[in-house]
Amino acid sequence: MIYRDLNNKQSEALLKTEGPVLILAGAGSGKTKVVTNKIAYLIDEKRVYPSSILAITFTNKAANEMKERVAKLIDVNVDAMWIGTFHSICLRILRRNIERIDYSSNFSIYDRDDQNTVIRDCIKELNLNKEMYKNKSIIAKISELKNQDIKPDEFINANYMDFFNRNVGEIYNLYEKKLKDNNALDFDDILIKTVELFENNEDIKNYYQDKFKYIFVDEYQDTNMIQYRLIKLLCNASPNLTVVGDNDQSIYKWRGADISNILNFEKDFKDAKVILLEQNYRSTSKILNVANSVIKNNGNRKDKNLWTDNGVGEDVVYRVFRHSQEEEQAVTTKMLQLNYKGHAFSDMAILYRTNAQSRGFEEALIREKIPYKIVGGLRFYDRKEVKDIIAYLKVIQNTADDVAINRIINVPKRGIGAQSIEDMSKYADENFISLFSVIDGIEENEQLNLRSKKNVKEFANLINLLRLNAQELSVSKLIEKVIYESGYISDLEAENTVEARSRIDNIKELISTAVDFERNNPLGNLEEFLSGISLLSDVDKTSPDASAVKLMTIHSAKGLEFKIVFLVGMEEGLFPTSRALDDEEDIEEERRLCYVGVTRAEKYLYISSSQTRTLYGKTSPCLESRFIKEMEDTITKIIPEKETYESKKNLVEVSDFISYNANRVKSVPKKEKKTDVDVKVGDKIVHKKWGEGMIVSKTSKNDDFEIVISFEGKGLKKLMLSLAPISLVK
Repeated sequence: MIYRDLNNKQSEALLKTEGPVLILAGAGSGKTKVVTNKIAYLIDEKRVYPSSILAITFTNKAANEMKERVAKLIDVNVDAMWIGTFHSICLRILRRNIERIDYSSNFSIYDRDDQNTVIRDCIKELNLNKEMYKNKSIIAKISELKNQDIKPDEFINANYMDFFNRNVGEIYNLYEKKLKDNNALDFDDILIKTVELFENNEDIKNYYQDKFKYIFVDEYQDTNMIQYRLIKLLCNASPNLTVVGDNDQSIYKWRGADISNILNFEKDFKDAKVILLEQNYRSTSKILNVANSVIKNNGNRKDKNLWTDNGVGEDVVYRVFRHSQEEEQAVTTKMLQLNYKGHAFSDMAILYRTNAQSRGFEEALIREKIPYKIVGGLRFYDRKEVKDIIAYLKVIQNTADDVAINRIINVPKRGIGAQSIEDMSKYADENFISLFSVIDGIEENEQLNLRSKKNVKEFANLINLLRLNAQELSVSKLIEKVIYESGYISDLEAENTVEARSRIDNIKELISTAVDFERNNPLGNLEEFLSGISLLSDVDKTSPDASAVKLMTIHSAKGLEFKIVFLVGMEEGLFPTSRALDDEEDIEEERRLCYVGVTRAEKYLYISSSQTRTLYGKTSPCLESRFIKEMEDTITKIIPEKETYESKKNLVEVSDFISYNANRVKSVPKKEKKTDVDVKVGDKIVHKKWGEGMIVSKTSKNDDFEIVISFEGKGLKKLMLSLAPISLVK
């Protein structure tokens, strides 16, 4: 029989064909196998027509894989099945029925370029400042509002006292009108208009409810509000609905995913059955023990405990390094050792929290000639923002570099059009001079009649200023000067999207590259820095993916598995990210992300953190992630040797830190509320309530200082120095 290889719980999920079912499938528990077998069982055993089955996935790849697997299981043509993504399913429905909501069936679907054009027209029509209202941020905001089902007039009314947001609402309103006038939908509208169609046309809703006798939804934990409403509308009063998901792998809140959809399944669907898939077929027991020990600390979850028959396995090793560079080198050295023992590089993956962390590991891998591939992104030195800033540095170093000038002359946008650049380039070629010579002398050039002469001269002045700065500043300080004087960083800040924040992180990480360069080359200059960058960015990129180490964020690793995983950068403020520290819901999402990272490993899991890290151009002391504390009973911990008093003093591995300083705490007098101590970043302190911690930030504020302290197990706390009940540990 087609389901002979299923375990007891998987078989239970397969045979429960009637009514609403939540298959709560832990990582590596074979959920795809269960779903495809269940669909095949319905067709082959229950004689259900394929056209009566709807299966919704989140990616085209998952949809195609599901269809192929079902076809292999049974000798029946399954082309009549509706298997696809939310958007592809809704598009089929709209093509047949959209006239009922006053569109014609030949409607257009606007992509991002089309949206940019419409938004640009809206901003111009409303006579708004295009520098203040950035296309990308407006598009992102409109998408967010649409997915929250907030209409333009609702947003305008809610922000009538807020000048900026009121104008965003006006742009949104005009944008919607233009789309309607053009008989066009954007990507979000495909789902939203389907919901509107069902809500306003009972007969059409009933038709699809009758048509789809059995509905399957994959990755249910990732559904947002609109997707949830769509599923509810597709279900009749007694639906045969099977949803598959894992609340412990809900990691897309920032993209609109609502974990309450899976947590409230039994409330939303009467007589729902929940079936736990807890047997893991991927990892060893020791790896699963780490995952279970972390995720159990989340309060907002459906309880389950992963187990396996794969054997106990190797110890999960957690190692503390003195500095992030030491961590990067140690990881690559371990990879070489494992490769020597017969493990392929393709079996290895480095997982990190943020894209910017890849840079140090890329450089270490290049030094050791280990082939690698960035999954879900570009190599660090191939990222647009990094190439842009390097182009600025190249022009500062060599104004004859026309390629670099062409890249940055209008980045960020400064009103210098393609035709103006072409005219100046042509003039330079005809007169055998550099492009920058033309740019620098544009005001005196009577042969070139450019409307953008003023803007061109401002660009020349910027480069000349930066060239003067380069004579006095270190490379890292020069990069800071470039990103602020050029307006590059403020342009991204104004965009205010997740993508923009990631780009800012990468730019700041480029500053870290310069800091590392200066540390290793005290007499080094800009020319030497650029030469080193060229060597790193021009390494052989033709290595076949099959033989390469994989580098990726944990978000990109979702759904993947590797024999050997290095989970790096496990430090408070990095993982969990500093953006999550003030919100318990965000901390729980970070914990789920940690769980996802751990459960990517099949045989070997190496976890690491650093006591100091150069990140975003600053070298700072670090405390280990709270997640390490949660898993400490399931890992083997290695900390740096304490060779001298000074090195011992600098350790921030928490248990040693406490025992070493146990008798060196100055208590705060009870009668005084004000703190007289002066502190600096890196100082170890004791707080009256929260215990021992470390100063990680100190900022002047209103005749006082705002300090940020990292406490073991409690995260980062912001306090005003004069009111903080703290004392120095000496």
